[in-house]
Amino acid sequence: MAFHWQTFRTRALTAIVFVAVMAAGLFINAATFVGLFTIVHFGAWAEFLRLRRSFPGRSSTGITAGDIIGGLLYITLPILLLCDLRTNFLGTTREEMAFSDYDGARLTLVCGLIFSIWINDTMAYIVGSLIGKTPLSPISPKKTWEGTVGGALLAVVVMTLLAVWVGFPEWYHAAAISAIAAVTGTIGDLFESKLKRTAGVKDSGNFMPGHGGFLDRFDSLLFAAPCVWLYVLLAF
Repeated sequence: MAFHWQTFRTRALTAIVFVAVMAAGLFINAATFVGLFTIVHFGAWAEFLRLRRSFPGRSSTGITAGDIIGGLLYITLPILLLCDLRTNFLGTTREEMAFSDYDGARLTLVCGLIFSIWINDTMAYIVGSLIGKTPLSPISPKKTWEGTVGGALLAVVVMTLLAVWVGFPEWYHAAAISAIAAVTGTIGDLFESKLKRTAGVKDSGNFMPGHGGFLDRFDSLLFAAPCVWLYVLLAF
């Protein structure tokens, strides 16, 4: 395959901007986190409705009750719960969170969730490229069982070792959260692939040149966030 410098440069510049914006939203304070994912919320909604309108037999205009219910469950609820993990605005978990620094605990929690997904995606791609032979699902032919299992295991190992290294007293929570994020994140990826295949498109959008749309970037997080939120609700 020929190397296309222009394509590489576009993807690289987009990735740098994306990482910078994500870092600012994550680390400045809770307000910037909520602001960042408010933008993600509305961007994902716009793409979701566009995909739904592209389904066979659907009108290119208009919104159905199924669109509204589906979007609320698929996008709005997960992002609300993700913001609750960062701010506890719903008051669902005790404030100690096993840390003396309450805000730092919540930042660590959401970063652990997001980093687990990124590590899982990256390692699944690498392992799958090296030894992947068994297709995971017809929905996403490039994914393999070897890559999926390898990515999940490596995500758990990396996040657990990181928790031990930084002195997190209950490292098994890091292992559990990374495992939940890896498994449910993969399901979220497959779900979004099914949406795109049904709509007959390659990418959900083009807000990130060379990388796709909001749903392409946050599909795993939309499925993982509610599951991790439930784990935190029960475990802390």
